[in-house]
Amino acid sequence: MGKIIRKTLPLEISIGLLLLIFVLSFLLSGQVFATTQPDAGKNVYFGMLLIGVAVIIMVMVLWEELLFPVKIKPGQGEVVFRNHRTKLKIQVLIYCAIPVIFGFIYMNYSVNHVRFFIWAAIATAVPVAGKLISGVNNYNDFLKLTHDAISYKNNRKTGSFAVHQIQHITLIKDERKVLHKIKLLMTDKNSVIIDLDEMELEAFFDTIDKYIILHYKGLLKDDVISIDVEENNNRGAL
Repeated sequence: MGKIIRKTLPLEISIGLLLLIFVLSFLLSGQVFATTQPDAGKNVYFGMLLIGVAVIIMVMVLWEELLFPVKIKPGQGEVVFRNHRTKLKIQVLIYCAIPVIFGFIYMNYSVNHVRFFIWAAIATAVPVAGKLISGVNNYNDFLKLTHDAISYKNNRKTGSFAVHQIQHITLIKDERKVLHKIKLLMTDKNSVIIDLDEMELEAFFDTIDKYIILHYKGLLKDDVISIDVEENNNRGAL
């Protein structure tokens, strides 16, 4: 059975926050319309309701853990860390409702054009910039850990390294001791850095850290360096 990795808020709190966001967006969206009176037989409050729904959809795309609690299901002798394979498809599907809503409002209501396009731009652009583009880039990314090998795919970067060919593993963490990168030093003195941030595997940082310490303990270096130290060393070498 899969194990939930990312810590999520209790359902009651999540629903409460969504309701609060909806109410605030509903009240503030009145400024989009040129009149607060019924317009051509259509109640402006219905338009405000639609904008509130559009904002909630935007939040649900950005707030992934609400719809997509991250789980892993270990296989026999291996564990694979990746994002939901169907997550992006569902996000794109529900996202499409946002431009439809704003298109409907624009065609059926008298609106303040400046305010309308500001609201529409925020609601449509933020999910694309914040989640959908990166979701496309990282759609096939994964980190696979087995007793015999460490494999990964990070956009165009890919590799599979037999454990017996790895001399050292260094866990690169930040000042809070949160794992962000894995550095492999091979027996042929070549090194590979697996960037978990680029792969958007932040939900698994703690689990990956514990798995590596447990299964590759003999390969770990005594010192666990921070990202700041690593970057300073790289700059000093230039």
